[in-house]
Amino acid sequence: MLIFNFVALYLIKKREVVAIIGPGNSMQAPFLINLGNQSQVPIISFSATSPLLDSLRSPYFIRATHDDSSQVQAISAIVESFRWREVVPIYADNEFGEGILPYILDAFQEINVRIRYRSAISVHSSDDQIKKELYKLMTMPTRVFIVHMLPDLGSRVFSIAKEIGMISKGYVWIVTNGIADLMSLMGESNLDNMHGVLGVKTYFSRSKELKYFEARWRKRFGGEELNNFECWAYDAATALAMSFEEISSNVNMSFSKAKRNTSIDGTDLDDLSFALSGPRLLQALTTVSFKGVAGRFQLKNGKLEAKTFKIINIEESVERTVGFWRSKVGLVKNLRVNQTGIKISHSLHRLRPIIWPGDTTFVPKGWELPTNAKKLKIAVPKKDGFNNFVEVTKDANTNALTITGFCIDVFDTVMRQMPYAVPYEYIPFESPDGKSRGSYDEMIYSVFLGEFDGAVGDTTILANRSAYVDFALPYSETGIVVLVPVKDEREKGKWVFLKPLTKELWFLTGAAFLYIAIMLYTATLTSMLTVQELRPTVRHMDDLRKSGVNIGYQKGSFTFERLKQMRFDESRLKMYNSPEEMRELFLKSSSNGGIDAAFDEVPYVKLFMAKYCSEYSIIEPTFKADGFGFAFPLGSPLVSDISRQILNLTEGETMKAIENKWLLGEKHCLDSTTSDSPIQLDYNSFEALFLIVLVVSMLLFFGMLVSRRYQQRQHGGEINAATSPPRDDGDMRTTTTSPPSNDVTRTPTSLTTDNQVHEPPAINEGQANAPDAQDHLLNDEGNVRDRNRIVDDPALNHRRHLITSKSIHFGRAALPSSSRIKSA
Repeated sequence: MLIFNFVALYLIKKREVVAIIGPGNSMQAPFLINLGNQSQVPIISFSATSPLLDSLRSPYFIRATHDDSSQVQAISAIVESFRWREVVPIYADNEFGEGILPYILDAFQEINVRIRYRSAISVHSSDDQIKKELYKLMTMPTRVFIVHMLPDLGSRVFSIAKEIGMISKGYVWIVTNGIADLMSLMGESNLDNMHGVLGVKTYFSRSKELKYFEARWRKRFGGEELNNFECWAYDAATALAMSFEEISSNVNMSFSKAKRNTSIDGTDLDDLSFALSGPRLLQALTTVSFKGVAGRFQLKNGKLEAKTFKIINIEESVERTVGFWRSKVGLVKNLRVNQTGIKISHSLHRLRPIIWPGDTTFVPKGWELPTNAKKLKIAVPKKDGFNNFVEVTKDANTNALTITGFCIDVFDTVMRQMPYAVPYEYIPFESPDGKSRGSYDEMIYSVFLGEFDGAVGDTTILANRSAYVDFALPYSETGIVVLVPVKDEREKGKWVFLKPLTKELWFLTGAAFLYIAIMLYTATLTSMLTVQELRPTVRHMDDLRKSGVNIGYQKGSFTFERLKQMRFDESRLKMYNSPEEMRELFLKSSSNGGIDAAFDEVPYVKLFMAKYCSEYSIIEPTFKADGFGFAFPLGSPLVSDISRQILNLTEGETMKAIENKWLLGEKHCLDSTTSDSPIQLDYNSFEALFLIVLVVSMLLFFGMLVSRRYQQRQHGGEINAATSPPRDDGDMRTTTTSPPSNDVTRTPTSLTTDNQVHEPPAINEGQANAPDAQDHLLNDEGNVRDRNRIVDDPALNHRRHLITSKSIHFGRAALPSSSRIKSA
């Protein structure tokens, strides 16, 4: 490097060169860049790719190549597409290797990928030192490695990695273009050590300019393969020549003789002059544009802009193209398809099938539990109540722990469904005396400190907790609600059935059809008794603030802080440990030191309502909370896999079975989140109705009996009067023996035949004078006097009965007629 610096200084001071193409690598660049900046000599590099060189901020440094940071998005897209959550960068411990690191950190942070460890390997490290570093990586769970170094160091790393078994199934190796662009220099034997490795390689389109240059290259250098840096060098020389042609006619190419006393890296550069052509030449270089062998040559911010990278897969010492990365598009299988739109790098189908280390097509999950790893230590809360979710019990004789509950069953089921085995054990978050060590926040913080490898229980996902741990997807219902008692406003008593109708309507209905009306409006009664009769004692959360009643919260829950944030007086907040304590506080009410409302999460409230649904109700509003989640250290690769299994579990029948086992024991109890609940009627509700129906029915019955008795008596008296003999025989004889008179109207008899009964026809004066009519009447009266002398036979008695029953009124009408006959 010192020789290169001396040569560069010699060329500027002694030979007065006005431009330099170089340096060969990023390590040589800083001195030369400063030298060119002081002397106004443009430095054009085709191989110094480290992004750290931009920090020198020299306008006279031209990068006729791609910045290493330009490939970071392609690497990030590959990692994201396979859903790997942790990576370890392995890089050369120099300016070239370190330059890409800040950009990798930023890119992976955007996709929520954690960098667990950074492995820096010096180019001067021995094989034993490299092997020691790789063994260290083997003890870590991460199996995705990003390698950024040059081929000489890279070939040593992969040779040792294969030797110790790291180029095998389960591992992922991705190399940057620092190796991928120069694999032709590594040799076939070194490529055999890289079987299954992915690489990001600079892509040049197969233009006619490139094909022509390759032909000339092969003719000049025989079988030596043309690499990307040689193409950039050719284009850099072409750009410089074109710029000289543009300014050569009117620019002085000499140096100024003015002395500058400037110190560069501790070296006094006395007599260092500066090129007069520098500013014009720099301007020409930054504006030149042409189609070169490496593609379009056009500088942007002093460097070439990369738009496409090729994704390669090394298989049996041969590279195979599996896809491409394009800016503003992402990963694609080929460039012939017109694919537009935003980045679509998260699909596994954007690349062709890949052969992974171990000669397998099965995509590695990106992490493994080391063979010497212990079981994961999973913290569980020690609870005194709501044990349906988590319960820790200890055998008095053996001290063996038994941990059960809804949350435990869910976690065990998820871990059994994982595509790989994960050994773990539950450790109660308790003090030596068996009591809880603290709140849920303290348990989460213990995971952050590394005391536990995770936390399982009824732990709510909160924003402040997510700053210390990563949560898997929630597996419970979400939200916080307010629970209050209900008051019974239903009408009861003997006269409840009268409520549906007004008094006037009852009087009107009773006057017309009392009995029918009662039966007709039974449906209305039922409707009245089933609509909005159980009402909550408090309608809204704002009413609680105004009423000044006590509010309950669960011990150790974040809801206590939430209530204080809502400006509730801390003295009004009462703590409970279990559903039973919650019930006791409700029974006491605020006046006796209890509560009139409870503020808790939905799963706890539903568990309480499963026993006491008919006495309590949930009021508006429902406050946001993200539900229960399993907690793991930040960046844990378990989180994504467990989240996927939780989705599978919650969408199937297994979760319902677990909920029925732990949370729905009281199946007879209905959901009481509404105030509209039907009631059950008893005999007391209809006592008065039954009494009225009974009285009315009895009155109608007795009225019918009296009416029938009266009619029977009346009919009997009339029959006796019609069948008894006349009291005045002389009068009757006078009547029957008197001669007929023509001017007296006589009533004809009603007996016409033995089998027929007729009403007496009307008699006019003409008929009364007829002799045959008088004879007919006298014959009827004679029949009446001689009735007792008639023989008693059944047929005649029957006819007699018919005649007498139909002739009562006629007999009464005939007597006056007889009188008129007698007086005549």
